[in-house]
Amino acid sequence: MEDAMTIAIPMAAERNKNITNTIKAISNRLFGFIKQRVSSNEDAEDILQDVFYQFAGNTEPIEQATAWLYKVARNKITDSYRKKKLPLADDILSNGETEDDSFNWKEIMFSDAATPETEYLRNIFWEELKAALDELPAEQREVFIQNEVDGIAFKDIAAAGGESVATLISRKRYAVLHLRNRLSVLKDELLNY
Repeated sequence: MEDAMTIAIPMAAERNKNITNTIKAISNRLFGFIKQRVSSNEDAEDILQDVFYQFAGNTEPIEQATAWLYKVARNKITDSYRKKKLPLADDILSNGETEDDSFNWKEIMFSDAATPETEYLRNIFWEELKAALDELPAEQREVFIQNEVDGIAFKDIAAAGGESVATLISRKRYAVLHLRNRLSVLKDELLNY
């Protein structure tokens, strides 16, 4: 048992040294790569930290560390865009709008204006969205919230719940259709008020 302990310590020290050297060697280039693809230095720093955290915690052997780090960085950048996006904003908020429509949810939800009218409309939207989510069957509501709000991938939801990815996608589709329908009713009510 003592032999195993003495072997593990030098191996861990060597692994930590390799991780440290790799991070030092690629840190500036990888930061520049990320910075070109995100809106702020803070976002780039956060993503870089996440990439290196995943690298340090990885237990599998990595043959090409640089390629692996860039791939993880690309994935983290994509994830950051998904998390910042309002759940299904393009799908739920558009409601099949045409150029003739004078009411645009996106303009209200993403506007920097904090007028009493926009705040009121935002509150109505969130209340209606919550009510519409509450109307869904539990399975549809849960998969929608886990995937869209929490950002959990379908494969991870499937692994945790024992359902197939296709079943989860179908449930989410029904949830989106219901939400789209409910929000279009709200839109019509507001336009005809």
